[in-house]
Amino acid sequence: MAGTIRRLAVVTGLMFAALLVNLNVVQVGRANDLADRPGNNRKVIKEYARERGPILVGGKPVVSSKLGSAQLRYVRTYSNGPLYAPATGYYSLIYGRTGIERAENDVLSGSDPRFALQNLSDLVAGRTVEGGSVLLTINPKAQAAAANAMKGKQGAVVAIQPSTGAILALVSTPSFDPNLLASLDPATERKAWTSLNADPTKPMLNRPLAEVYPPGSTFKIVTLSAALSSGKYTPTTLIPSPAKITLPGTNTTLSNYNHLPCGNGHVTLAEALAISCNTAFANVGIALGGETIRAQAEAFGFNSSFKVPMLAATSRFPTDVNPPQSAQVAIGQFDVRSTALQMAMVGAGIANRGIVNNPYLVQETRGPDLAILDPARTVEFGQAVSSVVAQVVTDMMVGVVETGTGKNAAIPGVRVAGKTGTAQTAPGRPADAWFVSFAPADDAQVAVAVVIEGAPNDGEISGGRLAAPVAKAVMQAVLGR
Repeated sequence: MAGTIRRLAVVTGLMFAALLVNLNVVQVGRANDLADRPGNNRKVIKEYARERGPILVGGKPVVSSKLGSAQLRYVRTYSNGPLYAPATGYYSLIYGRTGIERAENDVLSGSDPRFALQNLSDLVAGRTVEGGSVLLTINPKAQAAAANAMKGKQGAVVAIQPSTGAILALVSTPSFDPNLLASLDPATERKAWTSLNADPTKPMLNRPLAEVYPPGSTFKIVTLSAALSSGKYTPTTLIPSPAKITLPGTNTTLSNYNHLPCGNGHVTLAEALAISCNTAFANVGIALGGETIRAQAEAFGFNSSFKVPMLAATSRFPTDVNPPQSAQVAIGQFDVRSTALQMAMVGAGIANRGIVNNPYLVQETRGPDLAILDPARTVEFGQAVSSVVAQVVTDMMVGVVETGTGKNAAIPGVRVAGKTGTAQTAPGRPADAWFVSFAPADDAQVAVAVVIEGAPNDGEISGGRLAAPVAKAVMQAVLGR
C-alpha cells in the first residue's frame, strides 16, 4: 500500500511539474507569438481602448483619434489624409501600420517604457491611458505647394533643410486616403485595400522613399564634384563635346539628346553643366574612372541606408565599373539608381558647404504629459566635398538656372542653383523628368528634388519644363516669396 501511494505521489508530482512547465511555455515563451496571432482580438481591443496620440505638422494635428464603437473605443482620423499619407502612413484594424504610425508606434500607442510611471498613475487615478504625440518636420506650406504642383502627375518631391537634414516636404503622387483603411469597418477596409492595390498608378507606393529611379543628368552634380575634387578640372577646362562618342573598347555610341555637338565641339566644364552636355560629361567620366565617381557618390550617401525614421530604399551605384560604363554612370545611366530623397541630399550637401546631414522627419516626440522625449538633433553623415568645391559647384548650378536648361526655376530676386535631368528608363518607355535645386544659393534654406514619371524622352527639355516649376513652387513656399 505504501509503495502504491509513493508511486501515485510521484506521478502526481510529475503531472504538476508538467503543468507548471506548460504554463510557463504558454504564458512566457509563446506569449508574443500568441498575442500577435491574427485570430487573437484581445491585443487589438486593448490597443484600440487607448486614445492614440496625435501626429502634428506645424503644431497642428493632421492625425488624431476620436470615439469609435463600444468594443473598439477609438478610431484614427486623418485630416488632409492624401496630402500627408507618405509621412503618416495608416493605422488599420486589418492591415496594420505604416509610416510614422508604425515607426513611432510605441510613443503614439502609449506603450513606450518611458511612459510606465505616467500610465501607472493614470490607472490608479482611474484616468484613461493615452498615447504621446509626434511632431513632424514638415513645412505645411511647402507640402501643399508640392502637392498642388504635382496634381495630375506621377512622381515624388522631397525638400530638405540643408543645415539640419530636416525634411520639409515629402510628397508622393498619386496618393491615397488613409481614412479608408482606418475605418474600423472590415468591409470598407478590404474594399479600399483591393481597389488601391489594383490601381496601376500605385497610389500606396511611397515614391519619395521607396522608389529608385535612374537619376539621369541630375547625377552630373556628383560627377562634377568628383572632377573638381580631383584637382584636374576647373570650370574653364575645355572638354571634347562631339555629337556622339564611341565608348572605349566597344562599338556602342553615346550621343547628345539632339544628336548635335555641344558648342563647336569643345565646351568648358561650366558650359557643359549649363546645357547638360552628355558627351562632355561622358568624356569626364572616362577620364576619372568608375571608382572615383563611385567614391564621390558614396560620400553623398549612395550605397548607404537611411532611416527617417522609416527605412528608405538604398540608392545604388554599381561596383567594378569598366571604362565604357564609366561614361554612362557619369550621366546617371547604366545601373545608377536613386531615390528622390537621395538626390535632395546631394543638393543639400552642396548647399551646406559640402556637408551632408542625415535626413529626418520627426522634430520631437512628447509624452502624454507633454514632456519632450526626443528632440531632433542634426547628425552629420559626412563631408562629401570641400567647402571650396561646394562653392564652385553652387556657382555653376546657378548658371544652369540663369543661362541654361533650368530657367523655369528662376525666382526674381533670389539666386537659385539647380540641375535638370531626363532619365531614360527602358527602350520604348517614357523617361523620368528630374530637377534638383536649392535656394538662396549663398545661404540655402531649402534643397528640393523632383522626379516626374512618364515624361517625353526629349532630353533636358522635360526636366526643365516639367520638374523645374514644381521645385520653384516648393522653394517659394519655404522662402515666402
